[in-house]
Amino acid sequence: MTIAPLRHHARAAWSDSRLLYALEEVVEAELNRHLKVAKEWMPHEYVPWSDGRNFDGVMGGEAWAPEQSKVTDIGRTALVVNLLTEDNLPSYHHEIASLFGRDGAWGTWVHRWTAEEGRHGIVMRDYLLTSRAVDPVALERFRMQHMSEGFESDNRHSMLHSVAYVAFQELATRISHRNTGHHSGDPVCDRMLARIATDENLHMVFYRNLLGKAFELAPDQTMSAVRDVVVGFRMPGHGIPGFERAAAQMAIGGIYNLRIHHDDVLQPVLRFLKVLEITGLGPEGLRAQEELGLFMGGLDAEATKFDERREALLARRRARAGKA
Repeated sequence: MTIAPLRHHARAAWSDSRLLYALEEVVEAELNRHLKVAKEWMPHEYVPWSDGRNFDGVMGGEAWAPEQSKVTDIGRTALVVNLLTEDNLPSYHHEIASLFGRDGAWGTWVHRWTAEEGRHGIVMRDYLLTSRAVDPVALERFRMQHMSEGFESDNRHSMLHSVAYVAFQELATRISHRNTGHHSGDPVCDRMLARIATDENLHMVFYRNLLGKAFELAPDQTMSAVRDVVVGFRMPGHGIPGFERAAAQMAIGGIYNLRIHHDDVLQPVLRFLKVLEITGLGPEGLRAQEELGLFMGGLDAEATKFDERREALLARRRARAGKA
């Protein structure tokens, strides 16, 4: 019996389990590539231990004061947000282990990713406390509150949505760390965050390449997932206490804002995968592709308006500083 090929409107949807199985070989190949290019590094080598001294409390040391910090005000804000984001690693591990599984190449990647991400939290906290960059009491209270509330991904309902999300999120995290280092005012901090950003970039490449294969297997579903993720994108630290205020300060300070999000995070991934140029899509995929293109155009316009408001605000600040 001859089976007629499926028409676009009759494409069967891929289940999570079927996609996981179909992508297993790609995961193994990407894992092997990652292990070849990833370089071993030691968190303790990036911490200025000689700057450390006891804090007040049971050790009877010196209480923290803002003037002890070597980093800029915006640097302190961004460092706290970035570290608290890293602190939720147990929740992130639970999410991806539940979605991707703990067996085979998927499981090996899940554990390797978790181990590498763990170094980021270790080195950042050691640096912050040793250099007295931030208030240790406030930092610990934020950590307890943030982790006690738990974390649930916006994309936990779908393996494909989760892969699409992390392809963008890993790059967003890299950019946030890198810009925080540049604006920190401390070369030691800048060097540490550059090392972390290198890891985040390798993680992005892993997921980006995986997403590219998903487009080959299930183009309509993948296009819809990318559309959903891009339109509803939120950083994983959105539940951090005071996140909205901190995010606004980071946006004005040039750490992470609409222009950076559009130009340095969304566009590079979309361009590399040629997402808006993919042909042969069915009605669902075409609609998602069109909506994605319209959203990106609108986001670019919003980013331009933000740039204008930001520059006007900074000009007023410079004028006030000049008068003072």
